[in-house]
Amino acid sequence: MFTGLIREIAKVKKYENNILSLVAKHKPRLGDSIAVNGVCLTVIKINSDGFDVELADETRSIIDEKNLKGNVHIEPAMSINDRFEGHIVQGHIDCIGTVTSITKRENGVDYIIKVPFEHIKYIIPKGSITIDGVSLTINSVEKDSFRLTIIPHTVKETLIGNYAVGTKVNIETDMFARYIEHILNFKSDKKGIGWKEIDSMSMSY
Repeated sequence: MFTGLIREIAKVKKYENNILSLVAKHKPRLGDSIAVNGVCLTVIKINSDGFDVELADETRSIIDEKNLKGNVHIEPAMSINDRFEGHIVQGHIDCIGTVTSITKRENGVDYIIKVPFEHIKYIIPKGSITIDGVSLTINSVEKDSFRLTIIPHTVKETLIGNYAVGTKVNIETDMFARYIEHILNFKSDKKGIGWKEIDSMSMSY
């Protein structure tokens, strides 16, 4: 599990045969989980200047491998004694989004990101979303896109400041929205469900 708070911006040394080699200050252990641009990956080799992770077929079928170059966000998995901030992030990418608009504001920057229509139902106004591993709050939602307002600190300290119109980004939608939809769909095949059951599900998380 992750929080969506970036630990470090690492550098891609190479990406060959599904193995991604990163140069980083963070020193993981063999087998550790590391989120790279929001993707949960396993450390398979420790190098003097960083570490290697491996991308499975399923992962490669969802993400845009062209982004595995230059700099990337990394976040190690939470430890049991870590302070919880951000929001609950699994490192399971749902889809690729595309930046369609960037507008500078007085105290931030608005980004409009388009996503495949089938994923928009999991994107909730004022809810949480993960973009390339960064935990962010959704301002508004349209039929196939959503708007984020990013404060100057986040723009400066992450790779978001490098985004341009057309940039492809990894998106992980809200876990609870996906879980609740799955439960509701399953329940609908069995029997009716009311607000009591929905409240119970919400409280269980």
